[in-house]
Amino acid sequence: MTQARIPILMYHAVAAEPNDATRALSVSPEAFAEQMALIADRGLTPLTTADLAARWRSGRPLPALPVLITFDDGYEGVHRHALPALAEHGFPATLFVSTGWLRGAYDTGGGLDTMLDWRQVRELAAAGVEIGGHSHTHPQLDQLGDSALRAELTRCRHIVADELGALPVSFAYPYGYSSRRVRTAVRENGFTQALAVGNALARRAQGPYALRRVTVRRGTGVGEFARLLDGRSVARTFARDRALTKGYAVVRRTRRIHRRAVGAPA
Repeated sequence: MTQARIPILMYHAVAAEPNDATRALSVSPEAFAEQMALIADRGLTPLTTADLAARWRSGRPLPALPVLITFDDGYEGVHRHALPALAEHGFPATLFVSTGWLRGAYDTGGGLDTMLDWRQVRELAAAGVEIGGHSHTHPQLDQLGDSALRAELTRCRHIVADELGALPVSFAYPYGYSSRRVRTAVRENGFTQALAVGNALARRAQGPYALRRVTVRRGTGVGEFARLLDGRSVARTFARDRALTKGYAVVRRTRRIHRRAVGAPA
């Protein structure tokens, strides 16, 4: 079981009419319902992020066919559209919230589309959705200086705790970007596991702070979704994404070096 390769599905918006900013990384309500039905038909067992990590830490066995259903940012459609489909099958999931994007007292106005409010987040939690952290304002964490990085993590964690009455234990890196420094800060802020992107199946050997996910988007058809669940053709499906990610990593590394050279925060 320690060598299990697990699909961790990464969703963003679930919307019938997404705006331009979220369209590519959204799925329609009908597609999401169809995908959840396919998971049920294939006999997969969804877990929360915290449950998977706890099983790997303790050595408790995994179900025969585990899968994780995760959402980033905190779009309103997770409550309106995704929750009924999850509830129909009794599926748990994990929602990673950017606390400064949600509607309410902490809203910074950065949300890309209609976002959840805290009442809806509490209803999701009550329905079996684990609420994790996704920073406060959704920056590229590895581009921040140490104090700004700590502030993003601490503020997010404390706001979730204040609103839900329990500290979040799982984290997802905005944009999927992290570094050893960021992962250390996430651990030191009390998160016990964290998810990246990577567009690959998750394995225990990746470590609790760098578990990989596969992106589900508007162009993900039923056949491709089935292949993601089976772990087939994942590398080929996301080959272009990986090439773009590697190229952008060089650009971002150059920017960091330049900032250090001129004395700006790392």
